[in-house]
Amino acid sequence: MIDPRLTRITGSGAPLATLQVDVIADLVCPWSYLGKRRLDDALLSVHGPSEVSWYPFQLNPEIPEQGLPLDEYITSKFGDRATVEPVLRELEALGRAEGIDFRFDKIKRVPNSVNAHRLMKLAETQGIDAPMLAGKMYRGFFEEGWDISDRDVLTQIGTETGLRAADIGKTLDDDLSRRVVLSQEAQVRQSGVTGVPGFLVNKRLFVIGAQSTDDLVNVFDRAMFGEESDLPVSPIVH
Repeated sequence: MIDPRLTRITGSGAPLATLQVDVIADLVCPWSYLGKRRLDDALLSVHGPSEVSWYPFQLNPEIPEQGLPLDEYITSKFGDRATVEPVLRELEALGRAEGIDFRFDKIKRVPNSVNAHRLMKLAETQGIDAPMLAGKMYRGFFEEGWDISDRDVLTQIGTETGLRAADIGKTLDDDLSRRVVLSQEAQVRQSGVTGVPGFLVNKRLFVIGAQSTDDLVNVFDRAMFGEESDLPVSPIVH
């Protein structure tokens, strides 16, 4: 159970035997997908045990439950498609370098991501590999154009990751899981987080944005071996 208090981490602290990474991300954020892939690569360099936890964040909490058509979303967010096209091309290039095939042409609707976050919380409570589940949802949305707010889509992805269909249905029917996600997101926002992805390493060093794999490895070393860092220290949920 997550303690609802917020604590500011100060001082260098002692190195931890296990590397702990708390990921703050949205499952419909392309930069979060890039950050997740780079985190996966960085964790390959860790020779000891590591643990990864996920915290929910919605970039667009105002999106209705049924989502928004992509063109309508772009117009409301950026003004017109031409404005955002250079960013999409940049993301496609960055994605190719990480083995991600961004297919924005396949995305017809931008979903509300609450249900996807609810599925992540279910996975964590049942000991299912939540990062693997996140990867499947990212790939489904950004590379296949799937609506990851849809129950059938979430059931397919969840059962492929080891969840039971009955548990997925029960979770999505129970409003408690929605309240838990929204409460955790509120705690994250109150701690000062305004964008994603973010990576809190060993409760000490907070990495902002989809930093390179090498930068993440450097932060891991600093967190594990007590080196000081000029990266910002963040309030956290613990």
